Amino acid sequence: FMSAARHFARTKPVIVVKAGKYTESAKAAASHTGSLTGEDVIYDAAFKRAGIVRVEEIADLFNCAEVLGMQPLPKGPNLVIITNAGGPGVMATDALIARGGKLAKLSQKTMEYLNSILPPYWSRGNPVDILGDAKADRYKAVLEACLNDENVDGVLIIYTAQAVAEPVEIAKSIVEVCKNRGYQSKTILTSFMGTGAVEEANKIFNQNSIPTYSTPEQAVKTYLYMYQYKRNLELLYETPEELPVDAAPPKRPIMVIMRNAAMENRELLNEAEAKKLLEYYDFPVVKTAVAKTSDEAAAIAMQIGYPVVLKILSPQIVHKTEAGGVILDINSEAELREAFECIIGRAKKYNPNAEILGVTVQPMIKKRGYEIIIGAKTDPLFGPVILFGMGGIGVELFKDFSVGLPPLNQTLVRRLMEETKVYQLLKGYRNVPPANLKLLEELIVRFSQLLIDFPQLKEVDINPLLIDENDAVIIDARIVIDREKIFQKIEPHQHLVISPYPKKYETLWRMRDGRTVLLRPIKPEDEPLWLEMFRNFSEESIRFRFFQIIKDTPHEVRVRYCNIDYDREIAIVAELTENGQRKILGVVRVSLEPDRKSGEIAFIVADPWQGLGLGTKLVDYTIEICKEVGVETLYAIMLPDNHRAINLTKKMGFTLKYQEDGTVKGVLNLKEESMQCQETGKFQEKTQNLAQPPQQKGQIEEAETVSG
Repeated sequence: FMSAARHFARTKPVIVVKAGKYTESAKAAASHTGSLTGEDVIYDAAFKRAGIVRVEEIADLFNCAEVLGMQPLPKGPNLVIITNAGGPGVMATDALIARGGKLAKLSQKTMEYLNSILPPYWSRGNPVDILGDAKADRYKAVLEACLNDENVDGVLIIYTAQAVAEPVEIAKSIVEVCKNRGYQSKTILTSFMGTGAVEEANKIFNQNSIPTYSTPEQAVKTYLYMYQYKRNLELLYETPEELPVDAAPPKRPIMVIMRNAAMENRELLNEAEAKKLLEYYDFPVVKTAVAKTSDEAAAIAMQIGYPVVLKILSPQIVHKTEAGGVILDINSEAELREAFECIIGRAKKYNPNAEILGVTVQPMIKKRGYEIIIGAKTDPLFGPVILFGMGGIGVELFKDFSVGLPPLNQTLVRRLMEETKVYQLLKGYRNVPPANLKLLEELIVRFSQLLIDFPQLKEVDINPLLIDENDAVIIDARIVIDREKIFQKIEPHQHLVISPYPKKYETLWRMRDGRTVLLRPIKPEDEPLWLEMFRNFSEESIRFRFFQIIKDTPHEVRVRYCNIDYDREIAIVAELTENGQRKILGVVRVSLEPDRKSGEIAFIVADPWQGLGLGTKLVDYTIEICKEVGVETLYAIMLPDNHRAINLTKKMGFTLKYQEDGTVKGVLNLKEESMQCQETGKFQEKTQNLAQPPQQKGQIEEAETVSG
């Protein structure tokens, strides 16, 4: 579903209404994260990441579908409300603020102009109450002024029946303004309330693609759905990368920790194990040691220095604070020994059947800071889910959190943080300095990578993470593993619904002229480079590739080519960097069928770089990638006069056949080849070396044009 939704949402609006918003299914979870992240919030996170707009009611479904076909998406949440009655304007404002929108702050220039054309007792702000005697000319002048204001993203025009006003004339004046090309980038909605002549005015709006609603609240709700849709579409352009091998932490020590727990029939790691695991990924954890006796605890405390904290260590006691299993600020050995006995006694009373393994000892952290929770759980449908929010012991009480799906980059992390109330605190307030947000973003990105690398993690709680303006430290952590997955072979990213940018397919290659190009998967940000490449195509190259002459490509087409789903397509570009300028010289693309066992391959090299062996290399390299991911059959459709492409595919082992429609179809069976190439390291050896160009001209044919 996610793959298909992300694919279509790039070019067509996808609107969804989902019932079952409130669920009790998360009650039995072992962690704070598990209890907070019920089914519905995960669906919300998935819809956002897929570029889908979610609405609440069936009526909203039709309103949204209508407005998306009529008006441009708003660039921001800043709405100006123009009304001829104060009450509806206030009601629209309430609806806007309640749903997270903002009243546009009109510029000084706009305010001065409105003061000059409106009666002295107008509202002098937003909502712009132009009073009950407003006629068409006043509506028109105010609308033009607001549309000219750079602070305004959208306009809602409200009309209530008044004795002197003529709704049809007002509607015509609004339509006249909207036809001005300079205003067509801003969202305009109307709410004309009433019957009779108002109905005629609404017909005029509908005939001119201006949405109109029976109440201001409906209009505001639809505007904010549009804004949310725009924000969700922006997420489609974010393509988090895998960590490069040289930057990735060692995985074996982490597997050893989890395997040891699984061998002991444990799913819950103890606190020391959980922190050690996180430490391997460079998370700043407070040093923690395990003590089975009060003597061991005293020795550890002497080593790390007082004051210290003692916490109960028991697989059956998940939430230590509830059991009275945490004692803070212990300043001497005598206090420590007393605290040890106290904690053990409380734990036995809390759960007489609990296995008490001892306590953990850690230094007392007294620094001021913000308490944050970063967590994860594995959803049976969407895989790993990340939670961010206000931490501490009140995490389930305040329920201030947001949810996202890995992989995450820093832009996606910032969006995740912005959806919480605690984010406003993190930016600083009164005399409290802001938190180190850049560090926090890096930690969450690292956390996302941990979940990508280890599908064996079932639930993770980092709570609290204490962060101030300088640094951060993890005070407590809880990790639950999936014992069954510990001993299973799991393919990379198999557990993710969104594949990360496959950085492992980046490799260098040297062309015949000695220049080195980077072969890599295409990225969303390649759109300008793709357009520049397209403009270097000759008409013949365009005809060979697209089977027709295309003069230019609109943004929507370029997005479809550059912003791909790595589960559904393989697209490798050749990038050349000279004098600090990057260029894409050619691209090969495989569009996979739904079963991912077969796909159509198409390739093109821009005319200035044909004859350098690049087309052959791109096709060869992409075939190897297809074999690695399990593609069994490739086919290419070519025009019969595209001799270079036909020769290239023939050389690559394609079986060629002329079709009834006049094209040539080449088919390559990779199944047998793939079975022979399963030996470990064979693919990496072939793709990671810096290849040398052929020495003799006849060794590789110059076959760098196109196949369908």
